[in-house]
Amino acid sequence: MALMTFIEAIRDTLALEMRRDEGVIVLGEDVGRKGGVFLATDGLWAEFGDDRVIDTPLTESMIVGASIGAAVNGLRPVAEIQFADFIHPAFNQIVSEAARMRYRSNNTVGVPLTIRAPYGGGVHGALYHSQSVEAFFTHVPGLKVVVPSTPHDARGLLRSAIRDDDPVLFFEHKKMYRSVRGEVPDGEFVVPLGRARVTHPGSQVTVIAYGLMAHYALEAADRVAEEGISVEVVDLRTLRPLDKDTVLTSVRKTGKCLIAYEDNRFGGYGAEVAAIVAEEAFDYLDGPVTRIAGPDVPGVPYNHVLEDWFMVDPEKIAAGIRKLAAY
Repeated sequence: MALMTFIEAIRDTLALEMRRDEGVIVLGEDVGRKGGVFLATDGLWAEFGDDRVIDTPLTESMIVGASIGAAVNGLRPVAEIQFADFIHPAFNQIVSEAARMRYRSNNTVGVPLTIRAPYGGGVHGALYHSQSVEAFFTHVPGLKVVVPSTPHDARGLLRSAIRDDDPVLFFEHKKMYRSVRGEVPDGEFVVPLGRARVTHPGSQVTVIAYGLMAHYALEAADRVAEEGISVEVVDLRTLRPLDKDTVLTSVRKTGKCLIAYEDNRFGGYGAEVAAIVAEEAFDYLDGPVTRIAGPDVPGVPYNHVLEDWFMVDPEKIAAGIRKLAAY
């Protein structure tokens, strides 16, 4: 058992998978000698060389397009998009090519591609380095979307993503890279895609979250516990496929559901979860399905006061829990 930061778990897992399978390659902007802008690939170039750790031009459509070509020809590329904010030029390659390849080939061609991208705000990155883009991709059949919240899950889910025979979007909240630590077991283990986890059992309110919000939900649960409110926290871990069984089992137990996510509220991922809960657990609900999310403004502001106003935090989640519990 090793104690690691979130980014150490990412880096170490990439190295382990590259040692295990010579078909695993890493490519992206500055991932080679520099080791990536966040140093997520630091040390890989020195060990594996230019053939397997490839610096690319600043062209996201090319990074993903070349990765698709490599994947359909027998490799397992791990493409890094330097910031999730920059993924949009590759949208057509991801949505129209990678996601549909198995369908258009009558199940004869897969695309074993993992696309890693740091996302999220709270780091003074402002409009172009703070976006949460996961909802765009969860809409698309043929894509899997993963958002780990702990070093343990980062390792287990990244292994599963790399070994999957279809494309996986793997989003890493950049604020967690060095602020979140946790134990990572030694030896071989994976966390299956599509499995949520109850991280805090409770009986009165279910809070559903992922990524950084999963940590904030736990903090909020501890705060309201002192007031006599029992909260169950569900960390989704994988957004697509969604573990509906775990979500619905929890909501049917507590009767109340709050979804916390950092993206803009309107049309965000939490809206889909809310719809599923309303459709499939309506008879168990004892209050409105509630969302705590970012405001509907075009971007995360730069200055501290406005950034704090935009960001979901433990107290905002706690306030939502209190209101829902009292309903």
